[in-house]
Amino acid sequence: MMTIWSWIAEPLSHEFMRRGLTVAILVGAICAVLSCYLVLKGWSLMGDAVSHAVLPGIVLAYIAGIPLAFGAFVAGLGCALATGYLKQHSRIKEDAVMGIVFSGMFAFGLVLFVKVETDQHLNHILFGNMLGVQWRDVIEAAVIVVPAILIVLAKRKDLLLYCFDPAHARAIGLPVNLLHFGLLTLLALTIVASLKAVGIILVIAMLIAPGAIGFLLTKSFERMLAIAAAAAIGSSVVGTILSYHIDAATGPTIVVVQAGVFLLALFQSKRPKQQVQLGISGE
Repeated sequence: MMTIWSWIAEPLSHEFMRRGLTVAILVGAICAVLSCYLVLKGWSLMGDAVSHAVLPGIVLAYIAGIPLAFGAFVAGLGCALATGYLKQHSRIKEDAVMGIVFSGMFAFGLVLFVKVETDQHLNHILFGNMLGVQWRDVIEAAVIVVPAILIVLAKRKDLLLYCFDPAHARAIGLPVNLLHFGLLTLLALTIVASLKAVGIILVIAMLIAPGAIGFLLTKSFERMLAIAAAAAIGSSVVGTILSYHIDAATGPTIVVVQAGVFLLALFQSKRPKQQVQLGISGE
């Protein structure tokens, strides 16, 4: 009979599982920290937009012979900046602008991908290939993740005030524009770091679920960060090991586990329904 220890130890005896678990923890950590701000700011769709918009950047970077991560970062940040520009210079609401921009860029990326001969597999770009990462990919992810987490934690109070009340943040002299574009840059970097692990489709779930779980279970932002990190990292570990035993795709399994944790948090939450909705969707 398999014990809990053997259930954990068996998959970790394989090198590819150790690499996959390491990158899963890194991705889970940065997504958890950033998701708290995205949930409070109501930027769920912004994460979706940036994640889809990186595809043309990946293809163009491949054509130019430069690192794919660089192309993905430029395309993602460009999508965010284009969304902000169009919102300020038109009467269209932000959610409509984001829908137009990211769907257009994603479609453009698909057209390029079909026309350009490449050894990249579309499924790996869309859904990731966590168990196929090499140690160099893990190191690349760590180079992005560790500084990003340190920056967010160092500026967590300023970012919190900006997300909760931008007008008050501006009134007390905080650099609102710098915080705005800094958060967008961190979002783009997080998506780049998560690209090889979970792909551009599943990363949006990892950017939203941990923060939503933390928001449901506590009123303190510090505890929200801790709960989100625990939920994301725990789901990444359980999902990675579970995917080995049931022979399933690792990224989707992690997202399914996170969805299960969210449902448990929702059932345990005693918050009024209206308060939860305002906290997630409002600024």
